[in-house]
Amino acid sequence: MPVPSSTIEQIVALALAEAQHQRSTILGTPHLFIALTRLDGATVAALQAQGHKPKEVRDGLRVALGQGEAPPGTEPQLTRRATANLQRAGALAAGEGADHVEERHLLVAILQDDAASFTLRTLRALGVDIEALRAGLTSATPILDRVGRDLTAMAQAGKIDPLIDRKQELRQLVRTLVRKKKNNPVLVGPAGVGKTAIAEGLARLIAAGRVPDELKNTRLVELPTAGLVAGTTYRGQFEERLLGLVEEVKQAGDVILFIDEIHTILRAGAVEGGALDAGNILKPALARGDLRVIGATTTDEYRQYIAQDAALERRFQPVWVGEPTPAEALTILQGVKERYEAHHGVAIAKDALETAVQLSAGWMPDRHLPD
Repeated sequence: MPVPSSTIEQIVALALAEAQHQRSTILGTPHLFIALTRLDGATVAALQAQGHKPKEVRDGLRVALGQGEAPPGTEPQLTRRATANLQRAGALAAGEGADHVEERHLLVAILQDDAASFTLRTLRALGVDIEALRAGLTSATPILDRVGRDLTAMAQAGKIDPLIDRKQELRQLVRTLVRKKKNNPVLVGPAGVGKTAIAEGLARLIAAGRVPDELKNTRLVELPTAGLVAGTTYRGQFEERLLGLVEEVKQAGDVILFIDEIHTILRAGAVEGGALDAGNILKPALARGDLRVIGATTTDEYRQYIAQDAALERRFQPVWVGEPTPAEALTILQGVKERYEAHHGVAIAKDALETAVQLSAGWMPDRHLPD
């Protein structure tokens, strides 16, 4: 079962202090919500998105509660409703496969409470749109949101570097994705040649709307193997999490998964009790067309784990990614130079880039450009 995060512990402590300040004998849901508005988190962001000032909402709840008459030092007791909301938050976290109960879980739990509850009635009276608040916080893909990295959202926020000099591979990637069959590309090439950068380049194209209609408004989400396996020590936990994620992606219909080092996830899940590996879970979903996946792996691993598996070989189309020449690597560095200068607060001389490429190519034979 998920355990309360440090944030939840802080919220309960703030709610307790609020109830004591109000000289209340009870610690109720209104006190929990007031505590939520004092953190710079999901609650404040959601209220501000509706044009509300958290302090005004907080003060409105305080006025509605009124001042109590408990003697100083009285220890407020949790109400049944507040307890139920905390328990519901735990159930929401468990349903997502989360290890900890977080602020968002508690906020959603409160918003899912009985519409006649004092807290929700007061919030509505203050002009808060409860339904819109609830809809904005309830994700259709909670497991994916927790373990994945939304590359499209990152591209929209300008957090992904531009892709330089990989137009051919990017075009092949797009062509494969829009095919009727064998439409799951796998980027194959040595470590360090920029396979992940190509996937991120696709995310930038999607964010800019510069893709075929079949790919517009899709989410490209990176799925790290470590995030899937984390905490799945016992039999059935890994399968349950992965099956839940597959169902989320199927229902969403607008998600493309990017799995770097896909060979590792195809064998992931072999934990205590002989649990199934991910490959045996993913194969039926790929065969049914429930998943769209972009993989990335090295040539050796592709041949060992995909090319030799008839079921996987039928589903994945290799996109070969070679090491750029020194001249191409220099072009790539020149394309991202300004971003690195801004990030590190330095100026990078042109000849420094040239020297870096020359020395890397000559003295680091175990690495590949542009890595």
